[in-house]
Amino acid sequence: MRTDSPGTLPAREHLPAAPAGTPVLDVVIPVYNEEKDLQPCVRRLHEHLARTFPYAFRITIADNASTDTTPQVATRLAAEIPEVATFRLEQKGRGRALRAVWSASESPVLAYMDVDLSTDLNALLPLVAPLISGHSDLAIGSRLAHSSRVVRGPKREFISRAYNLILRGSLQARFSDAQCGFKAIRRDVAQVLLPLIEDTGWFFDTEMLVLAERAGLRIHEVPVDWVDDPGSTVHIVRTATDDLRGVWRVGRALATGSLPLDRLARPFGDDPRDREIKDVPRGLARQLVGFCVVGGLSTLFYLLLYSGFRVFTGSQAANALALLVSAIANTAANRRLTFGVRGRGGAVRHQAQGLVIFGIGLALTSGSLAALGASTSGPAHSTELAVLIAANLAATVLRFLLFRAWVFPDRHDSGTTVVASYHTDQFRAGEAADGPWRDATVQLLPMRPHDTDARDFR
Repeated sequence: MRTDSPGTLPAREHLPAAPAGTPVLDVVIPVYNEEKDLQPCVRRLHEHLARTFPYAFRITIADNASTDTTPQVATRLAAEIPEVATFRLEQKGRGRALRAVWSASESPVLAYMDVDLSTDLNALLPLVAPLISGHSDLAIGSRLAHSSRVVRGPKREFISRAYNLILRGSLQARFSDAQCGFKAIRRDVAQVLLPLIEDTGWFFDTEMLVLAERAGLRIHEVPVDWVDDPGSTVHIVRTATDDLRGVWRVGRALATGSLPLDRLARPFGDDPRDREIKDVPRGLARQLVGFCVVGGLSTLFYLLLYSGFRVFTGSQAANALALLVSAIANTAANRRLTFGVRGRGGAVRHQAQGLVIFGIGLALTSGSLAALGASTSGPAHSTELAVLIAANLAATVLRFLLFRAWVFPDRHDSGTTVVASYHTDQFRAGEAADGPWRDATVQLLPMRPHDTDARDFR
């Protein structure tokens, strides 16, 4: 899993209008041995964009080491149509092709679609419009949205829904369709996100979306009309196996905190959650919810441990052991889930501070048990549990206050406005291409592809 990233993201804003030059949209079509379908696909897509898209565009054919006449077809199309370009890779892999072309492209909005054009092209403008406006960072077509209209066989329907259920259950993904070959991303977002993506095949899409979602980026979903291509050459079993390996790899990286997602988190200067509101501590509501969830689970874990230890030892020893184990787990969970601290930096110090808080909780619960023992000889097990629950509630309130004020304090000064920096370092995009990212923001002017006078809006 890659951990290097060239920088943080700038604040989201509408791409400004100015004299046309660089294509606003670069649509990539990854192909492997598609000599029959490539020409009708490109001509249909070009006709649609020329008729409906209000900005300059380019169609890039990414040839994935084809062994038939696909390269020759792509070359002829590039020679006949000015808005068509071709890019040849000597290694297979859809993710590798997208990384190479997106890294080398200067267009501010990058998209891709499958060569079979299963997705109705009327969804293309709604797909990229939120990226141009600055509202969203990525956009995906969804075949599983309620208003989507999809025609496909039961086997592919089952596989698609089962895969998305796996993503929701294992990686807590909230997007509805990871596999639809109809996606777009802002170039400035791709610059920071691409170096973190390891997969070069079909799992590339899923990895990109999971990392973007975990980093707090906004993903726009577009319901699509989609018709299955019965002649698809995708090997379902091998692709599913590779995807499951990818799910395990990304899940493990997220669990260990090895990804530098904090570089992407909260990158936007226009995020309303970053605004200072009088008498409302920043992040308090979200932290309370996270702390209550972790606290509830910790309490159940503690009671199970106490009941297990109580079989072998006395109440005081069982309480101390159960509280110690649950306190370590509680600190780790709150560190990651409630206060958003990722990586191993400061983990030992946080656990040490958590143990101090554990000592306070131990004093409260042990004192409660001692008081119960002094007032009643041989109390029932249910009575012990009730007393411990009450004592733990008091310790929980104190724990949250100490966590927030001492262990995980807000690192931003209240009077400081934090503006994310934007670095345009060069980086290697896979094995196929070296693509420098230019510093200049591409400016846009609404136009038709064949306009020759930038002042002619017709």
